[in-house]
Amino acid sequence: MGRRGRSTSQLWKALGKTATRQARRMGREMTRALNKTVTQPMTEAIVRNAVKQSSAMAEATQRALSGVASPVPAPQSRSSGRWEAGTAGLGPLAQRNYRIFIPAGVTARRRAPMLVLLHGCGQDAASFAAVTRAAAVAREAGCVVLLPEQSSQANAQRCWNWFRPGTRGGAEAALLMAMIDHVCERYPVRAERVSVMGLSAGGAMAMMLGLRYPERFAAVGSHSGAVPYSASNAAQAAAAMRGKRVPDAAARQAMRLWLAGRRLPPLLLLHGDADAVVIFDNAMTAARLWLDLLPEPSARLVVLPARRVQRGQRLPAEVSDWVVEGETCVRLVRIEGLGHAWSGGPAAQAFSDPRGPDALRIALRFFADR
Repeated sequence: MGRRGRSTSQLWKALGKTATRQARRMGREMTRALNKTVTQPMTEAIVRNAVKQSSAMAEATQRALSGVASPVPAPQSRSSGRWEAGTAGLGPLAQRNYRIFIPAGVTARRRAPMLVLLHGCGQDAASFAAVTRAAAVAREAGCVVLLPEQSSQANAQRCWNWFRPGTRGGAEAALLMAMIDHVCERYPVRAERVSVMGLSAGGAMAMMLGLRYPERFAAVGSHSGAVPYSASNAAQAAAAMRGKRVPDAAARQAMRLWLAGRRLPPLLLLHGDADAVVIFDNAMTAARLWLDLLPEPSARLVVLPARRVQRGQRLPAEVSDWVVEGETCVRLVRIEGLGHAWSGGPAAQAFSDPRGPDALRIALRFFADR
């Protein structure tokens, strides 16, 4: 091959290499462009879904660990009145958090009655404030509302330990009384006008407080609560909630000795007749227990005819009163079709049924008359 032929051959060879490099570069750029237009949105969607799933799992895990079924933010002060938070109890090793609502106009010179609200299992003070609409109702009634909060360390589901009356339950009752004393000293509360009410486990604990410290409460209320002193462990508690355990003769005698003739505060019982968790029989048993512990109940007790009431489209209720010397000592409100839920609470919250009559307004009317 001549010199010119070699030069031409080398030129074509160089051009071929250049073309190959350009083709490869163009291929890479096209691939990147396609990946950018197709793969990137898909990747971003996958990442977004993964983040959402991770966030949902984190929230579910946090909820499970907190023991709160429907967690809500801390209640905020709106309109009139204010929310405050604090801690109180029996010394540094036995403390519980609380939230308290003080309506506007309540001052040291104008003290107000106080309602203590004890949440149920799977709730805390904030969620129970939302379920009961505590601030709105307290503004109308002009009363202070105290919401103690069970810790998840004391009970994984945040239940008050009503089914351990001799040990932990008794200690929690004493702790709650210490908290009430602390609040009565710190806030403008009429200490002689304190009532207590609870839901489910909180209802059972409210009755325990009334039985252990009868002179300290103007009235006691239990919504869907089990019968106190009917169980001493978790297995017995489950049986009691199903109506298969009641306070035995020894427990009743111990309560009589403890009361030593002191008069029990009036008792309000609200219970749904469709409750499958704590069946309605518990309300009847609690009413009988309260009446049995009255001094000479058979001589002065009058049972008034039951009356059926209904407001608008809300679930109807049957109201029964047991009266001693003209004063109602026990009132039972059986709410037709209500399950294990706070009657009249918001639909967005667990253990809450908006179809029922407003339980807190019913309670405050009953407590105001005592």
